[in-house]
Amino acid sequence: MQAQQVLKEVFGYSEFRHSQEQVINDLLQGTDAFVLMPTGGGKSLCYQIPSLILDGVGIVVSPLIALMQDQVDALTQLGVRAAFLNSSMLVGEQRDVEAALLAGELDLLYIAPERLLTAASLDLMAQVKIALFAIDEAHCVSQWGHDFRPEYQKLKILAEHYPGIPRIALTATADGRTREEIIEQLGLQQASVYVNSFDRPNIRYTINETGSNARTQLWNFLQTNHPDDAGIIYCLSRKKVEATADWLAAKGCVALPYHAGLHRDVRQKNQMRFLREEGVIIVATIAFGMGIDKPDVRFVAHMSLPKNIESYYQETGRAGRDGEAANAWMNYSLHDVISLQQMLENSSGSELFKQITRQKLQSLLGLCELASCRRQTLLAYFGEKMAKPCGNCDNCLFPPETRDVTEEAQKALSCVYRTGQRFGVVYLINVLHGKIEDRIISNGHDKVSTWGIGTDLTQAEWRSLFRQLIAESYLQVDLEYGVFKLTEKARSLLRGEASLIARVHKAPEKKKKSIKGKSTLRSFDAELREELRLLRTQLAEEQGVPAFVIFHDSVLDAMARQRPVSREAFAELSGVGQHKLAKYADIFTDVIKQHPLPEALQNSLSDTVNESLALFMQHNSIEEVAVKRELKQDTIYSHLAEAIATGQLGREEVISLGASDVATIEMTANQLEITAGENLGELYRELDEEWGYGILKCVLAGAG
Repeated sequence: MQAQQVLKEVFGYSEFRHSQEQVINDLLQGTDAFVLMPTGGGKSLCYQIPSLILDGVGIVVSPLIALMQDQVDALTQLGVRAAFLNSSMLVGEQRDVEAALLAGELDLLYIAPERLLTAASLDLMAQVKIALFAIDEAHCVSQWGHDFRPEYQKLKILAEHYPGIPRIALTATADGRTREEIIEQLGLQQASVYVNSFDRPNIRYTINETGSNARTQLWNFLQTNHPDDAGIIYCLSRKKVEATADWLAAKGCVALPYHAGLHRDVRQKNQMRFLREEGVIIVATIAFGMGIDKPDVRFVAHMSLPKNIESYYQETGRAGRDGEAANAWMNYSLHDVISLQQMLENSSGSELFKQITRQKLQSLLGLCELASCRRQTLLAYFGEKMAKPCGNCDNCLFPPETRDVTEEAQKALSCVYRTGQRFGVVYLINVLHGKIEDRIISNGHDKVSTWGIGTDLTQAEWRSLFRQLIAESYLQVDLEYGVFKLTEKARSLLRGEASLIARVHKAPEKKKKSIKGKSTLRSFDAELREELRLLRTQLAEEQGVPAFVIFHDSVLDAMARQRPVSREAFAELSGVGQHKLAKYADIFTDVIKQHPLPEALQNSLSDTVNESLALFMQHNSIEEVAVKRELKQDTIYSHLAEAIATGQLGREEVISLGASDVATIEMTANQLEITAGENLGELYRELDEEWGYGILKCVLAGAG
């Protein structure tokens, strides 16, 4: 009951989500917990609420300064006594926080693992009452993970130094092996384990094969779906990051680069602009993003292949944290695969590490090349079964064409063998196309049996097939030289003992239908919504915080739709706790009072009917309303008939039929014993189809 009360009064929510309630109860009872919950699922509440209830301060281990800053800003807006200790602070600021900690004036303290494990910090912790330890981004403990940080493995000493204090480890991304290592490394064998669904149904996954027009594809995607939205674009190299950011800026976008090679001040400035301004695009390497708590990122685009499925899931998960529709869009190429493999082989990792990393890359390539539901495969990687295709990925929405490519695959594998397994994709395709080149002739490969046997496929189609052969483990890449070699598995395909069904390569469409989600706002709410947004921006600038820590977009949407004008009504909005109610209710309701909903729209009619009614009341003709709403005129008449029936409109305002025509329709309807919503087909035919169904509805709706 106490946790429920804190949830409502402090955070402004009426219900727990996922396994939040069970996790909180465990911590309140002194039990450790390991929580795997998707990004945006509310992991933070699992330790924030117990920290407010239990005696003492909650110590939150967090890997990034930006994450600490965001969390503390948001908690301060809620009236929670929160602070952080990190290297970005001046000495005086650090002393102030330490003094507040010792005085018992903090509910939550965020600290980096490196700092927490110092002798000075451990001595400081020994002097205060600690409610719990929360280890955020716990996947950093795993050497098999995508964000490995050695210092995380040392956090096991917390169990030894503070045996009676509950600990909670949280992450949004971990496969089975990584989960086991987190539990082992942090000494959480006795902890309750909560693995929530990995599914992020609001994210639409789209994966494209890169042609020569990757930028054109990206631009079409942005213009069609996100012309004014905030988003993240990931690139593999620093050079590509800067080139892409410059290119987008030249096209009029607010696009900022972010990579480890930039000066720290530039990186920090760009990151803060992304967090605090609206519609900013960050173009980055994977150095950017972990812990970014910006809820309104509407898209994440990959211009290069990520390292593995965990990275892909983690990075795409930064989109749509607010639960609204978002897009995960990726372009990839065979060159990306080879580059990542070469980077791996040149690394200092152990052979076992390299072997596991290769397998992870192979799994990601398989996700890219498959022709079935992306989400089913993505969830299956994390051990979660999805019974039916999701209906919200590119393969579900635009099913790719597939065919038996066994014969072409045999040609490709045979060409690799006949040329001595010493060449890369460009050379092999040239041989298959029968090109006359000095290198081919000098090697004698214009004489091999596979020279010129592949003219039926284009270069792009051959590249796609070679990628799928790698994904299916028929080919492997010799990473020292970037050449293709046959695997043992290739024998079965060459001998005709196996077949290969693959997706048909097609040039990307210039435009695809927008894949934005359906807005909960009505057109007549738009003006008020913009006024509320401007007020939020002003307040955020005055306080030096990101706009979303004042109120999320979803809260502004609810304000514009529900138009609360009293404190009592404002308190009913989801996400408005007692502190924000006291601080902001009067300011926002003053703006809302200046935009009363027209009396005719204060009714019980559906949103779609009121959309048509609002446009009609703005002196648009039936034809104009139909064009604006992309509906048939007959449908608009039907909507307005409902407004006539409930008294919002007079019949004569909508239809211009003469009295005799109206009388004919009413008399015929009476003879057939037909009312407004029944058997209109019979009435339509009896009147020789002279008037449409919508007009008939309007006449009958206004009949006495």
